[in-house]
Amino acid sequence: MEIIGALLVSTIAGLSTMLGALVIFFKFKSENVNKFITASLAFSLAIMIGISVTDLIPESTYILLSSYGIGKGIFFSILSFIIGFILVKYLHKLMNKTVETNDLYKLGILNMLALILHNFPEGIATFMSSYKDIHLGLKLGLAIAFHNIPEGISIAVPIYYATKSKKNAIFKTFLSGIAEPIGAIIAYIFLSKYITDIFISIILLFVGGIMITLAIEVIYPKARKYNLNKFLYLGLIIGTVLILFNYFCF
Repeated sequence: MEIIGALLVSTIAGLSTMLGALVIFFKFKSENVNKFITASLAFSLAIMIGISVTDLIPESTYILLSSYGIGKGIFFSILSFIIGFILVKYLHKLMNKTVETNDLYKLGILNMLALILHNFPEGIATFMSSYKDIHLGLKLGLAIAFHNIPEGISIAVPIYYATKSKKNAIFKTFLSGIAEPIGAIIAYIFLSKYITDIFISIILLFVGGIMITLAIEVIYPKARKYNLNKFLYLGLIIGTVLILFNYFCF
């Protein structure tokens, strides 16, 4: 019964990304589409940086420092982050060479890949926490579900406005969300004896490097291209407020 409950918590948390994808069903006048895209990209930018700075990096670094001491702890923290940075640079360069489509679609795909990598260890963490203590797991699952909703927006909006396909946007958002329960299942079948706080911390620091690099080097320049600074700032403010709410309330 503990296994079913833990898997259910992880699945609900992961698939909450689909709630974010529902924004593509909102109707906007043609002159307001770029305003919506700008605000959504800025919102996603704030969410990605905020999650990394308030959640992934501090907690993971603390665990590594506690486990390895200051020297090795800092080394492994920085190394994990840098590998994430390098991966985004490589993927962005690769997509520019191989994907013949517009920038919004590339951005949506990069967001999807980053968030799959993000959700996979989150699924492991949610499952293991729920399996050990269902109350702790529910609290963690709620916090994850809360920030997965805007993550869904960051995938669905650019892909939909690049392809005009709701099915494409929904499917790719689903792929990101389903990574969380898949991580939970793999944790149970293969890794339950080997997963440690150190392992999860290294993965999450790696993901933090991916998300911050993606936000600054890819999402921000794309949002600026529309020259709609008022909506850029609006998205940043809403995203930042949401992150602060998540940080202080969960």
